[in-house]
Amino acid sequence: MIYIRWSINSTPETLLDEGQVFDDDAFERPVETLVQTQFHPPIHTPTHTPTHTPTQIPVVYDTIKWKERQNAVREAFKHAWGGYVRDAWGCDEYHPISHRGSNLTGIGIGFTIVDSLDTLLIMDLKEEFQHARDWVARSLDFEQNGNVNVFETTIRVLGGLLSAYHLAGNDTLFLSKAIDLGDRLLGAFSSSSGIPYASVNLALKQGIPAHFVGGASSTSEATTLQLEFKYLSHLTSNEEYWKKAEEVMFKIDSLEKLDGLVPIYLDPHTGNFVGKTITLGARGDSYYEYLLKQYLQTSRTENIYLRMYDQSMDGVKSRLVNYSSPSKLLYIGELLNDEFSPKMDHLVCFMGGNFALGVTLGKTVREVKHLNFKQLEDLRIGKELTKTCTEMYFRTATGLAPEIAYFTSLSGPEKDISIKKFDSHNLLRPETVESLFIMWRLTGDVQYREWGWKIFEAFENHTKYEGGGYTSLEDVTSIPPGRKDKMETFWLAETLKYFYLLFGPNDQIPLDKYVFNTEAHPLPIFMPTRKVRGQGWNRQ
Repeated sequence: MIYIRWSINSTPETLLDEGQVFDDDAFERPVETLVQTQFHPPIHTPTHTPTHTPTQIPVVYDTIKWKERQNAVREAFKHAWGGYVRDAWGCDEYHPISHRGSNLTGIGIGFTIVDSLDTLLIMDLKEEFQHARDWVARSLDFEQNGNVNVFETTIRVLGGLLSAYHLAGNDTLFLSKAIDLGDRLLGAFSSSSGIPYASVNLALKQGIPAHFVGGASSTSEATTLQLEFKYLSHLTSNEEYWKKAEEVMFKIDSLEKLDGLVPIYLDPHTGNFVGKTITLGARGDSYYEYLLKQYLQTSRTENIYLRMYDQSMDGVKSRLVNYSSPSKLLYIGELLNDEFSPKMDHLVCFMGGNFALGVTLGKTVREVKHLNFKQLEDLRIGKELTKTCTEMYFRTATGLAPEIAYFTSLSGPEKDISIKKFDSHNLLRPETVESLFIMWRLTGDVQYREWGWKIFEAFENHTKYEGGGYTSLEDVTSIPPGRKDKMETFWLAETLKYFYLLFGPNDQIPLDKYVFNTEAHPLPIFMPTRKVRGQGWNRQ
């Protein structure tokens, strides 16, 4: 058996080309940095050796050093949180430059506070957590005559409450708030097809169609409520949450797809797809994420979701995976009216970790005894896509990724990655760090930690606002990049949480015991009862 510590310039292909063979004695590093592997060919063999050589990053193995880096992330969170507490306490969103907060509806529904609860617990920030808990107990009120986005409210607020309930030792305060919110969100499922409307009026418990695309709901939004509603059903024994969420998936499975790939809009009245745009970016992304995670969440008892996931990944590999020129960076493009587009949103970068998670199902690569060809291919794609996503950071002036990148697929003088001015902003997004965290946990390759640290330093250098908080950026391709007066809640809920876990011990929120919802709220894997699950469903 061969053990390899993957490095940025060391892949199975290069080792074979150089005729190198390594054994255990070639390494003087801790076992956790070694990955048991087998050589396997890529889907498309590159026609020539990549001409771009990424910058070599020094590798740190010192456990104490990683603890220091984790503490640096904790301090970053405290800086961001401190600005919010001072300037915008209780508000949904924070604007650091103008030192103010804003609400999405009425008096707000705690987007920032509730979205941060489990991060506070994971980082062991006891005083800050108690302050937030007190606010939830005294001030969080969902009885508001205002419309909120069903998807965002579910993944951030409902997901945040459910995760906090579990991590705080089954604190019933959070569960009672989750039940109240869940009951109000059920109104979104009142369409004739069962596909949820895009928004809901909290006080009236009434679904509201979107104000675009003829009232269509985003496919990802309609299919990214299931982890939260099914866990709420499990906790309360109320089968209605489960049934409403499951009926959406049953409807989706009955529709015609393109090799498992789905268009990004759904008509809530007819239940049919709208348009032909297919992407793993905005409005499509988390549909694919939740197929796999629904299978994992219920202790692998619902095989239908694994079949749907596998079919969709076959479609991704056959229709969307491509390579850039000249460096042969693997990326996932889009289909616009059946035409391939080399456009990739930063949102797609969650797929690197998702591919690997689909292979090991939360175990480490070393714990999985035998990997078949398909699993080896998926693991390779996950590694290569994660590397591509880091290149989206490392090739800009700021060291931070744009919102959208285009890849050059034809030979020529053009660079692998091009960034349009309108797409050059950075919103503090978490997807690349999420994949680095998952890849580190599953492979034990310390290079993923190193890439993460380099990205964290870039965030510190360019997005930290000395007056408090962190800000989004206008243009990552220029110095100075310019600032946007907003700190997204997912900076606290997702990005910093994933950094913290990436640099911390592997037994904190283990991936074979938890699934992270799409807002990075860890929910425990459970065994569903017949009462809430019923007979389940399968393809006819």
